[in-house]
Amino acid sequence: IMDFGFHLGTRGVGQTPDGLRRLAQHLEAHGFAYLGLNDHVVTAAAVASSYPYSESGVWPAADTGTCLEQLVTLGYLAAVTERIRLLTSVMVLPHRAPVLAAKMLSTIDVLSKGRLTIGVGVGWMAEEMAALQSPSYAERGAASEEYLAAFRSLWSESVASYSGDHVSFDGVLFDPKPVQRPHPPIWVGGEAKVAQRRAATFGDGWYPVIGNPRIALDRPQAFAAALAEVRGLAAARGRDGAALDSALFVPWYRLDTEADSDPARRVFTGSAEQIAADVGAYRDAGLAHLIIGFECPELCDALERTAQFAEQVVPLIP
Repeated sequence: IMDFGFHLGTRGVGQTPDGLRRLAQHLEAHGFAYLGLNDHVVTAAAVASSYPYSESGVWPAADTGTCLEQLVTLGYLAAVTERIRLLTSVMVLPHRAPVLAAKMLSTIDVLSKGRLTIGVGVGWMAEEMAALQSPSYAERGAASEEYLAAFRSLWSESVASYSGDHVSFDGVLFDPKPVQRPHPPIWVGGEAKVAQRRAATFGDGWYPVIGNPRIALDRPQAFAAALAEVRGLAAARGRDGAALDSALFVPWYRLDTEADSDPARRVFTGSAEQIAADVGAYRDAGLAHLIIGFECPELCDALERTAQFAEQVVPLIP
């Protein structure tokens, strides 16, 4: 069974309390399973870091730096929704001190009555990490893995301790624990081999982006092969590879009123029938959670696009 979600940046439509509330409640009413928020805290006036999801390496949102803080915003959404799962899409692990981040995540899970899913990544913007006084950019992967291990200690042990190069604490009483036991699901983002290994080692699921030009997953067969590889890596680590969950973020969804006959048509674009067939093909390739970037400059457009997907595409999925 596949379900669907909306990935939203905390700017524009996702910047105001009224817009967030109306959109979240609209998604619930139309049967969406997830509402995911991206994670930027600040940005640099000049970004030299290479953005991984464009051919040029240029980040398309490099302008004013406008964004709400991800975890605080999810706490607000917990209060104005009842059923939809709240997704960090993804939370950049080095952005926040690990013990504080663990507490914030646990708090969201408690306040949402167990509706949090934690998508995580190691980040790409060195300038943002420097401003946040994060671990060094070169060590962000190793630090992130320690953070994940420390989270599990805090969420599971009655008196928590952890000792590593980037995280160290002893004799910590951490309460309340998350509602979801042993912890909220953790989806590890990223498409590269190191991200796949991280998902196989630390994740409850793998959550790549379809649009990495260097590691394209824009064909169901490519996604199926990559998912099989991640699950194989999990099995090699003594885990149940078949139980590893699967999600995919698609930022470029476009519904046309007439069928697109272009043989080079992008997946998840074209007529409702074509998009429904794409969804079915990815489901058959092993995808369980499809997270779509329906973002629009205007709230009314975002409401319309999501309603069209729920009413015109979903009923046609084979």
